[in-house]
Amino acid sequence: MVPGVGQQLAASAGGAAGGTDGTPVVVLLHGAGSGTDTPLLRRLTELLVVAGVTVGRLEMPYRVAGRKAPDRPARLDAVLMAAVAALTGGAPPAEGAPRRLALAGASMGSRVAVRTARAVGARAVLALGFPLNPPPPRPSLRESPGTPARDRPSRQVELSGAGVPVRVVQGERDSFGRPEPDPRRGVEVVVVAGADHSFKVRVRDCRAAEEVIEEAAMLGATWLLQRLDVPSSPAGGSGRPVS
Repeated sequence: MVPGVGQQLAASAGGAAGGTDGTPVVVLLHGAGSGTDTPLLRRLTELLVVAGVTVGRLEMPYRVAGRKAPDRPARLDAVLMAAVAALTGGAPPAEGAPRRLALAGASMGSRVAVRTARAVGARAVLALGFPLNPPPPRPSLRESPGTPARDRPSRQVELSGAGVPVRVVQGERDSFGRPEPDPRRGVEVVVVAGADHSFKVRVRDCRAAEEVIEEAAMLGATWLLQRLDVPSSPAGGSGRPVS
């Protein structure tokens, strides 16, 4: 039981994810050190709302309380499930008839999304900057902070185990590493040129910050609208698929 989840969930547009015939809904989940008001999540919200999707923007309890350190994974997962129950009136997903519901998470939020997607009856997950490998340890520990991502434990199994279609939109320079596509399990990966884990760019990449945000948001929104059977959708982005 997660008390007060309604105070942490802000909705854009109306409707509810009551079932296959209900209003399409996307629940947004933020990263560990940021909220749902980042430029990318704001733009994604705008694109979805214009297309008629209800967007629930979930702020985790630790951020609402002003803490920097995220809660444990089990707590984060429970909050997400309570938020979905609040949006759907607590009704369980019908057997064989998934709701018009999808999850979209940035970094840490994408991990929560892939862990809970099947339990909440989501049709799909959009992972914006999936943190494939844990961050390097602090210098005081045995491993050097410069340890390459490929030499750190991988969360690929967690990603591939979502049980629903997943689109990963990943920055080309993501220091957490790049997930592998897993077509057999419905995982696809699209790379945004020049972007880092937070979809920021350097001057030498010769790309405007706004251009990168627009590309990542369009790649996410277009795919989500297709998965939610929303007939009108924005033009797709130009990200590079990984095969």
